[in-house]
Amino acid sequence: MIEAAHLNVHFGSNHVVRDIAFRVAAGETYGLVGESGSGKSTVLRTIAGLIPGWDGTLRVAGEQLGHRRDRAFFRRVQMVFQDPYGSLHPRQTVDRILAEPLEVHGIPEAEARIARALEEVALPRAARFRYPHQLSGGQRQRVAIARALIADPSVLLLDEPTSALDVSVQAEVLNLLAELRQARQLTCILVSHNLAVIGHLCGRLAVMQGGRIVEELTEAQLRAGQASHPHTRDLIALSHALEG
Repeated sequence: MIEAAHLNVHFGSNHVVRDIAFRVAAGETYGLVGESGSGKSTVLRTIAGLIPGWDGTLRVAGEQLGHRRDRAFFRRVQMVFQDPYGSLHPRQTVDRILAEPLEVHGIPEAEARIARALEEVALPRAARFRYPHQLSGGQRQRVAIARALIADPSVLLLDEPTSALDVSVQAEVLNLLAELRQARQLTCILVSHNLAVIGHLCGRLAVMQGGRIVEELTEAQLRAGQASHPHTRDLIALSHALEG
């Protein structure tokens, strides 16, 4: 469903993603993990069409992507951002936030779709006409997830979707994402610096350092600590130390 080959991203003279390659099968959730500045979020934003300065090959559903994306791409591929407050318009109600993508893509039956979207992410009906500042962080992220899914995409890109949330809420949102992924047969890429989050949702993962993929692992290999690259072993050791 998703393929990257010889992908490079430059910000001016800064070479931030260096010749990376990976494939994600339909229905799979693939993780990108690494420390801050490793390039993982840049990869996600490049796939989403938010970064123009790239070269290499990107394909979604077999279709090669250019630097400009059409409306059909943005219906097929949606993204959930790290900060649910910053990604929602502060002067729009939840109803308006969810209605906008339906209008953009010419999707009918907005009333039924909005009601179903709120139910799908376990938000009360009363939340529909509230503004983002009237919701908790976890509720705002549920709105962001509902907005991403309301046009029925097949690919969901998740950029640190729980890192801005309280620890008590993170598990709820992760479990919700797992349920939605299975129910909708979504193909996902999850970016996180947290190996526990990656292990919760991803069957395979790539470890990034300095803009490169230094190792690919399965979830079973991650849990067993079967890493060959020193940076991966450091990340696993740090994760165990934090859990302890």
